[in-house]
Amino acid sequence: MSDPALPQLSVEELARRLDGGEPVQVLDIRAPEKVARSRVQFGRALDFRAMPASEIYRLPSLEPLALDAARPVAVICGHGNSSKQATAFLRQRGVEAYSVTGGMAAWEAVYVPRRLASTPSLEHVVQVDRVGKGALSYVLASQGEAVVVDPGRHVERYDALLAELRARPVAVLDTHMHADYLSGAGAVAARWGVPYRLHPDDARSPYDGAPGRLEYRPLADGDQIAFGRATLQVEHLPGHTLGSVCLIADDGAGLALTGDFLFVQSVGRPDLGGQGAAWGKLLWRSLERVRRSWPGELLVLPAHYASERERRADRGVAARFDVIAATNEAVAIQDEQVFLAWVTGQTVTPPEAYRTIKLANLGLMSLSEADAEIVEFGPNQCAVPGAA
Repeated sequence: MSDPALPQLSVEELARRLDGGEPVQVLDIRAPEKVARSRVQFGRALDFRAMPASEIYRLPSLEPLALDAARPVAVICGHGNSSKQATAFLRQRGVEAYSVTGGMAAWEAVYVPRRLASTPSLEHVVQVDRVGKGALSYVLASQGEAVVVDPGRHVERYDALLAELRARPVAVLDTHMHADYLSGAGAVAARWGVPYRLHPDDARSPYDGAPGRLEYRPLADGDQIAFGRATLQVEHLPGHTLGSVCLIADDGAGLALTGDFLFVQSVGRPDLGGQGAAWGKLLWRSLERVRRSWPGELLVLPAHYASERERRADRGVAARFDVIAATNEAVAIQDEQVFLAWVTGQTVTPPEAYRTIKLANLGLMSLSEADAEIVEFGPNQCAVPGAA
């Protein structure tokens, strides 16, 4: 599209409007199979519809699109090229259409920082929402020092946030070795000159035991990570991975960063390392441990969500542990055999790219930026399906 005046909408602005509850219409013009893999699913007032551009151009009228003429339409494609032509086509027919710059490729790199309530020791608790993947990372700050947990590969987002908080990073952690996205933890730790912390059970390939090629400082159950006035207590809770950990702030009455161990409406699937039966038993034991020891008022902050239903009124993804214990189908199961049968019954084949991503995170293979975009594409599938 050669018209430089064609109205466009950045993915950041689209996310801001949707997050704020604006009733934006999103029209996805990609092929149905691509829409099925990943689409915009963000915002309580999202009005989504999809039709391939080739079909739109053949319509005798726009009536089949059922667009509301009184509201704007964000037209999205793969990389922001085809959407320009479709936007011009719609505008010629009186629709207030905008081409989404960068398309779905750019949407998958949108991060929305959301400040949550402070705790006695943490002045800043920021949940960083990567909306295209349903992935959540965290920046915790106390007295000008910060710990960054589970960062994505777009590390400049964290640079900007730390500058805004006027906080100096002192450590970067991964709660586990991720399979659905490429971690930025090792790279940003090296750039900032701070330790990268990881449980050693996740520093080797779960497929053949090959040690990863990465620099890290090991985490262990019971370790404490101190910064400012805050201390994070490490709990080793395997099941989703062998080295999965949770980070507890403020002596158990504050918050718990649960990684992919525990979500608001599900638990982390134990099959992504190819050892679903064995890891399922570990997951059960970890759930038993926290049911015995975690106080009900502990605020659970997970590393993922599967739908808008897991959000609070303030748009944060979090819930008290007693609420999760009462409403999360997996956590509510009280019998080990019933739990293991439930996990097996819900299990579906994981994405093929997850093995590649995990090996890349371990430093056992390299990916170009183009390859990274391809393997990361689509929302996370880290929860046991059917519960979220």
